[in-house]
This record gives sequence, structure tokens and C-alpha cells, in this order.
Amino acid sequence: MPHETLVTVTEAIVKRSQKYRSVYLERMDAAKAKGPVRQALGCSNLAHAVAPLEAAEKEALLHTPRRHIAIVTAYNDMLSAHEPYKSYPPLIKRALAHAGTSAQVAGAVPAMCDGVTQSQPGMELSLFSRDVIAMGTAVAMAHNMFDAGLYLGVCDKIVPGLLIGALQFGHLPAVFVPAGPMGSGISNAEKAKVRQRYTEGKADRAELLAAEAASYHSTGTCSFYGTANSNQMLMEIMGLHLPGSSFVPTNTPLRDALTEEAARTALRLCDEGAALGQMLDERSFVNAIVGLLATGGSTNHTIHLIAMARAAGIVLCWEDFDALSQVVPLLCKMYPNGSADVNHFHQAGGMGVLMAELLRAGLLHEEVQTVMGQGLSRYLCTPRLEEGVLRFDAVRAHSADTSVLGSCAQPFDAQGGLRLLRGNIGRSVIKTSALSKERRCIEAPAMIFESQEALDAAFKAGALERDFIAVVRFQGPSANGMPELHGLMKPMGVLQDRGFKVAIVTDGRMSGASGKVPSAIHVSPEAAKGGAIALIEEGDTIRLDCDGGVLELLVDEATLRSRSSKVRDLRANRYGMGRELFGIMRRTCNAADEGACSFDLPGEER
Repeated sequence: MPHETLVTVTEAIVKRSQKYRSVYLERMDAAKAKGPVRQALGCSNLAHAVAPLEAAEKEALLHTPRRHIAIVTAYNDMLSAHEPYKSYPPLIKRALAHAGTSAQVAGAVPAMCDGVTQSQPGMELSLFSRDVIAMGTAVAMAHNMFDAGLYLGVCDKIVPGLLIGALQFGHLPAVFVPAGPMGSGISNAEKAKVRQRYTEGKADRAELLAAEAASYHSTGTCSFYGTANSNQMLMEIMGLHLPGSSFVPTNTPLRDALTEEAARTALRLCDEGAALGQMLDERSFVNAIVGLLATGGSTNHTIHLIAMARAAGIVLCWEDFDALSQVVPLLCKMYPNGSADVNHFHQAGGMGVLMAELLRAGLLHEEVQTVMGQGLSRYLCTPRLEEGVLRFDAVRAHSADTSVLGSCAQPFDAQGGLRLLRGNIGRSVIKTSALSKERRCIEAPAMIFESQEALDAAFKAGALERDFIAVVRFQGPSANGMPELHGLMKPMGVLQDRGFKVAIVTDGRMSGASGKVPSAIHVSPEAAKGGAIALIEEGDTIRLDCDGGVLELLVDEATLRSRSSKVRDLRANRYGMGRELFGIMRRTCNAADEGACSFDLPGEER
């Protein structure tokens, strides 16, 4: 039986979403009723579309009712996670040719690496690149040539963007195709030690660069459990990947076999009349939140999941995450919540064991639709190759390594890894899965910073050797595109390790690899929109209480009302590194707790 809270939260989402979801489904039904897509194209249109194909394939598409599958790819050879996609179109086309049908690369979408742009001006394009990717996906699919889509993407904004775009074509089937992680490099603990030594001036750049290069060392997804690998977990628990495929290593025969099977799955879904927009419902998104909580996943998904759901007419809110976090146990210990990586998680049993645990506890909706058919129990298996043939074996009963993947009976924490904080500063989320008990409640004076560079300069000057809460503001989506503030973690982590009680309050984001320092992030309303975070003054006492769900400025109401919002000159964030092109997004996007979106809910288009 589903857990009572799971049911209650789902019912609340259904009720809250009814108006928008009904509009979305009506639109998808209307699109589906128009029939085979290519029949709507004129002769000249169709001739343009098939012009580059070989003669036999061209003839078949022009004169037979065969299926034709779109490939939308985020391939580039700068991102380690996306470089393997170079070989995917030929694999997919070969598998579909053997099945008597065809595919084309309908389009490519941009894929920037947050690891490269961290603490750089380009990071101010990062969040909005999600919506650009969604638009690029829509451009690819708008050729109206295709019966289904195969979506190739892994990293931070890319998977959310692909799904947002795919949902605009939710009358068609969709399968998401992962690329797999790189092998484990030096341990995350060792890498973190070198980073800290460098921050303290005890290691030079050469030592730091050697450690980083030994960690990020080959093709494949970065092996720590940040936003990219949280994406992969989400796609599998939402039923958009093949079972057990998320963390199969890249560039292996099993990986190739899974890619070919994903292509055949898209073809089968066409024959079954499956449609992405109907398959993903409120229960699917609740399952996604549960997976995020149980694994201690990236806080970026408190924004991205809201945006993805919104594209399907489903309205999620931070209260949903918070309510579920009270009952979903933390079952995984992967960096930054522990020293293990996703390869260790996969070897311990991975997604199959995780879902089996959650299903037994009634913490997942089992009856959802997936690319494998109805029922999440279809995902309680693991893939393998036997004499070149892909097989799916029943998943092992329990974790093979309980130091990485625990159980509901013996979790790493009784609650999930996220909390909603509320108070007179606004609403915020905080990642608790990597926090020790003594760091979950901090009351300290505020120190005000308007950039992570300013805090770092104060650290290097020796001005931060005390208890304090760093308020880093004017970092929201409307201010400067809401960059990740991963640069805060090194100096703040050092101060915490020196015994000081420190925390962060910001209307910006944190990296999916963050979590060691208490960080109330995504504060809404943001400073640039007149949020109360702009009223905080140097020396004000702030209370940050994870267990109580409190983010409070301990200043009396009369004093607070007498203050004027601080104003910051943001013109320097308006140009350089392409930021000029994103002005309309900064002006029109909604708040972080609404997904930081530049698009509207179905039925409310402006």
C-alpha cells in the first residue's frame, strides 16, 4: 500500500494542477488525433526532409507508412559526459534499419559544462541554458517528420531542457538514452583534501590541477553524485530510461546494447500508441521527488523538477518536497554525502535495489506508466549481455554494499536530504543530507556579500575568523541568471573545519556537489525583486534551523519595516560572455520556487 503521505501529496498536486493539466492533455490529444505526422507535409516539404538520405531509405519514407524516429542530441566533445554520444546515431540507425524503419538526427542542442564555467561569467548563462535547450528541442521536433523521439543528454540543465522540450510534443513517444559514467578516479575524499589545502595556501596549483585531472579523467559522466547523475536517477525512476541503464559504464558492449534496445523500445512505443505527455503524470513526478530525497540528490532539482512538471501542466511546490522529506529515508551515501561515487552505487545494486526498497516501504507509486509498460516493478531488474544478447535479470534482494546503498530498515537518515525553510527572510531550501547533527541549527550575526569573490577576498584577508552567516545576495535569476556559487564552499568549508559556526544564506544556487556547509539557497523572493534578503544589515542575527524549518532574521518587525531594500548596480552582469542575449530571460523569468522559467503554464500563455 502507498504511504499515507505519498497519497496526500499526490492528491494535493492533482488538485492544484487540474486546470493546467487538463489544458495540456487536451492539446496533446488534439495533436495525436491529426494522425501520421508526415502526411501533413507537402511534397516540397517532404522532399527537403529526405534529400540527404540514401536512395532506399528515401524511397521508403516517401512511399510507405513506415515509422521514422527523431534523434535529438546534446553531443559535443568538450563535455566528457556527452562525448560518447558521437557513436550513438549510427548505433540507433543500425538497430532501426534491422527493424525495418529509420531515424534522423533531427537537431542538436547546446550543452555547457558547469564544471568549466564555475565561478566564471559564463555561469550566468547556465540556468537559462535549460530553457534554450528546451527551445532547441522544440525546433528539432517542429519539422513534423517523426513518430517518436530519442533524447540524448546527461548533464545539469540538459536533461531538464530536453524533457521540457519533449513534453511540448507529448503526443509522441519518447525514450531518454544515457551515456554512462566514467570510471572511478582518485577518491572524492582525497580530492576534497587537496582542494582544502589549496584554499589554505598549503598546496600549489600544480598539485591541485593533478588531483582534479585524476578525478575528471576520461569520457563519461563525472562520477560524483551531483546534478548530472541526479538527472540519470530521475529519468530511470520516472520510467524514461531502460531498467538499470543509468549507470552502466560508458563505451562498453553492454552500453551499446542498451542504446540499440532504447531505439527498438521507441519503435515499440509507436506501435502501442504510447505518448510521453500521458505517461508522465503527477505520480511520476512524485516518484521523482522521492528518488531525489532517498539518494540525497542535487538541490538544483528543487528548481528543475518544478520546471519540468510545469511543462506538462503539473504544479509542484517546495512544500511537496518538504512533506515527502519527512517520511522518505536517506538510503544512499555518495559524494558529497559520503566518499563513494555512482560506480560504487551501481555495483551495490544501483537503481533496481533502490526502487525495490522504496516500493516495499510504499514510498513509490508502482502503477505508473513507463517506457517498459505499466508498473514500476518492471524496473526491478539489471541488464547484462549473454553471448551478445541483452538480458534483464531480477535484481538482487538487498544491497551488496550497505555503506553505499542502505535499506529502509537501516537508513543513513530517517528523513530525506532536503528541507524547506520559512521565515521573514523568505522561503528557501537546504540540503541536509551531508550535514552533521550539530550543524543543522545555527544562530549567528550576518556578514553581507554581494558576490562569492567578495567573500573569498575577505577570507584571504583573514577577516572571517569567527562565527557568522554569510548573506550572498543579488544572485537570483532576475539579478544575474542565478549562477551556482560553488566558489563559496572552499573558504566556508575551511572555516567550518577550523571550528567556527558558519552558514550561507543566498538567493543564488549551489553546485550539485555542495552540501558540507549549511546553505539556505534559492531564497525567494530574491533581492532584485525586493525580497527581504535585501533588508538584512551587517551584524543582524539570523537563525537557520533545519529541523524546525526556520530561516529568520531576528529583528523586530518595526525595525524591518523602517528599512529600505538595498539596490545594487547590476549593469556589469548584463554584458560579456553572451550575457547580452539573455536579457529577456532575466526580465521575464519567474521565481526559483516556480522553476525560474521563461515559459508559462498551459492555458496561461502571455
